[in-house]
Amino acid sequence: MKIWGLFFLFLYLFLHVRAAVVRDGFITTKDVHFMLNESPFYANGFNAYWLMYIASDSSQRDKVSSALQEAANHGLTVGRTWAFSDGGYSPLQYYPGSYNEKMFQGLDFAISEAGKNGIKLILSLVNNYKDFGGRKQYVEWAKSQGESLQSEDDFFSNNVVKGYFKNHIKAVLTRRNSITGVAYKDDPTIMAWELMNEPRCPSDPSGITMQTWITEMASYIKSIDNNHLVEAGLEGFYGHSDAQKQQNNPNFLVGTDFIANNQIPEIDFATVHSYPDQWLTGQDDEAQLNFLNDWLNVHIQDAQSILKKPLIFAEFGKTYKGAGFTPEQRDIVFNTVYSSIYWSAKGGGAAAGGLFWQLLSEGMDLYRDGYEIIFSESPSVSEIILQQSQRLNKIRKMYARLVNVEKWKRARDKINHGN
Repeated sequence: MKIWGLFFLFLYLFLHVRAAVVRDGFITTKDVHFMLNESPFYANGFNAYWLMYIASDSSQRDKVSSALQEAANHGLTVGRTWAFSDGGYSPLQYYPGSYNEKMFQGLDFAISEAGKNGIKLILSLVNNYKDFGGRKQYVEWAKSQGESLQSEDDFFSNNVVKGYFKNHIKAVLTRRNSITGVAYKDDPTIMAWELMNEPRCPSDPSGITMQTWITEMASYIKSIDNNHLVEAGLEGFYGHSDAQKQQNNPNFLVGTDFIANNQIPEIDFATVHSYPDQWLTGQDDEAQLNFLNDWLNVHIQDAQSILKKPLIFAEFGKTYKGAGFTPEQRDIVFNTVYSSIYWSAKGGGAAAGGLFWQLLSEGMDLYRDGYEIIFSESPSVSEIILQQSQRLNKIRKMYARLVNVEKWKRARDKINHGN
């Protein structure tokens, strides 16, 4: 009996472990960790907002494929991109409820290629800024229908505008991929939905308007799709829920609240953006680096002890357009962000990854913004990115082994009790 028991035990473990390797599951959360197939998941990744737009032109799709392949070769596991383009030239959404099938097929292709390369995607649903339409376009659409609106901030409170945005949410979530045949809401390649890229409502510094809007929209997403995680798209600024913490902000309030906004039950994880070179333009590299260290540490601590949710540094980088820039300065910024994430992750903490801004393929000069990383052009930072992927993967494997040991013990005990 014991021989047969051991045989079935090993057969169980072989099949279970093999299934965990080949099955592409949905990312979930457990306490302060992301989980994939019952093991912790770490999001070392990148931003590539342009994926849908480039992929909508079949003659340019090789750039999407190349970027995702290069990302995978550097061990990157998550990409963040736009699932919006509202009004204007070659949009995804011509006007409320009217969609550009060619552009949607570009997003289909991007999701399909990401899946082939083992990369999960965070899809953002609208822009705070007027680029690609954003909330300004939604307000203009409503005004053209007779709504009396005073500012872009009415995006967050006007019922007609909110209805337009909910329609867009539903259109994206229920879209069936023309390449894979899988509805977006059922596709595990998608890691999470982001409500808005960098939401801000400066007309209401109390944060009440933003809190209400995030609650409503996150709940609406969950009413359609229970498979995927939801995050707000926040930059990490502190608000009135803890006035003392506002001293960590770069001297301005935008109507968001890192603590209160992320405590909303339907928000599954927290995000932080970090641009000391933009926020502290009058200060030198040393001062900006000191700010960055404090910014990283305080948000990791708060995600760990107050929010009790995973945290992603969803945008960070350093522009080469600044005075006196050297590649070494950018390397220091990347190492600073990555080290904070690594030491938190290694200790079982809330920091779960970082997404640099932004990844480009060769031949995309029109998309250069000073922050771009093209692996072939930036060997030192490319090596830093690869090393971070390897370090986080070692942590993942360590926790996976611990999980498998626990499964082995449970299976052994079950067999022994059966005898």
